[in-house]
Amino acid sequence: MAKAEKATAVAELKSSFEGSSAAVLTEYRGLTVAQLKQLRVSLGENAKFAVVKNTLTKIAANQAGINQLDDLLAGPSAIAFVNGDVVEAAKSLRDFAKANPLLVIKGGVVDGKAMTPAEITKLADLESREVLLAKLAGALKAKQSQAAAVFNALPTNMAQLAEALRAKRAEAGE
Repeated sequence: MAKAEKATAVAELKSSFEGSSAAVLTEYRGLTVAQLKQLRVSLGENAKFAVVKNTLTKIAANQAGINQLDDLLAGPSAIAFVNGDVVEAAKSLRDFAKANPLLVIKGGVVDGKAMTPAEITKLADLESREVLLAKLAGALKAKQSQAAAVFNALPTNMAQLAEALRAKRAEAGE
């Protein structure tokens, strides 16, 4: 690879690191081109999966301020640069790795924090962002309903107490 090509590759990798919310490093040894294509399709628009050269990736990652991947860059490496929902990309990678054991998740970086393969698997076990937001909205709505019931109970109880007092006075006045 010529010097200019290496510089271009490093610049592209650096911009991918800077423009993504997460990067998941994998080993793809033994996977066919068709399987890699299938993986790219399963990731969808959410992530970009690229086979990388370790040395150039180390340089690009360090230039982007990410030094957590240095120890993981050994052997054939590929990176999934996640631009959208990290959980969805992690699920896609986990599911593909279950179906194709030759894909090994080495680790990654999510929002600048290093992640082990186990942490990425835990991340994949989370529900999607939309589901979590819906649950949060439901919980907030339930709390508001409870608060409204409490606030509504005060005047209702007061009215019932006043009615009971009036009835008691009416009985006593008889």
